[in-house]
Amino acid sequence: MHPRFQTAVRSLVAALAFAALPASAMVGGAPPSDGGSGASVITIIGSRGTFCSGALIAPDLVLSAAHCIADGTDYKIVLYDAQRQPQLRDVRRAATHPQFSAQGINAHRASADVALLQLSQPLSKPVAALGLPLEPIAAGQTFSVAGIGVTKRGDGKSGGTVRAAQLVSTSQPGRLQIRLVDPATNNTRDGLGACTGDSGAPVFQEQAGRAVIIGVVSWSTGANNTAGCGGLTGVTPLTLYRAWILQTAKGWGAGI
Repeated sequence: MHPRFQTAVRSLVAALAFAALPASAMVGGAPPSDGGSGASVITIIGSRGTFCSGALIAPDLVLSAAHCIADGTDYKIVLYDAQRQPQLRDVRRAATHPQFSAQGINAHRASADVALLQLSQPLSKPVAALGLPLEPIAAGQTFSVAGIGVTKRGDGKSGGTVRAAQLVSTSQPGRLQIRLVDPATNNTRDGLGACTGDSGAPVFQEQAGRAVIIGVVSWSTGANNTAGCGGLTGVTPLTLYRAWILQTAKGWGAGI
């Protein structure tokens, strides 16, 4: 096993040792979510220290964020056995949208922050359906975010458990980016929100009685737009990129 994968796995084992302790998460108090939408969430690790979330959208296909994927990096999917010990699964290949701009995402601007990873072998896990945001997206619309990120910023041992948060859109969201906030705190103090490890996490919206993925997590802020977590959660909607996802999947022989 690559030495850096060994380090990543040790970190996940440590995270699992802390999972039984009371914790706030994603940050802010969201509960664990092993079922429902959270059942399709995948942990992604990379040989250069990547720790991201993704969603299984076909038995051998994971949707995540482009900023989680870098050239020259090997990736693995982490699953857990009955004793909650991490098991690695190989990734055959990965692709990022050709219009992705890392500089844009780092500045919290809109970009094509979507990626696909194809697994070497299909998984027997629940598969989530893709959708598009209901438009027009208005302030107060409800979305669910499910990821494996840390529950406390800077504490990697607090990550590794799928947790879900119900967030609402802020005023005047556009088709290129959706900004979500905890309605209980409204970005004025720390609340629910994505944090380290939740990059690439699926964002769900209830449509016609079922939850569909309408975007992925791209960035977060602390309260009052400071650095950190628990303020805003920035989402890249699939509105302009769903066709690329389907085309790439078809080219890889993966049906969605």
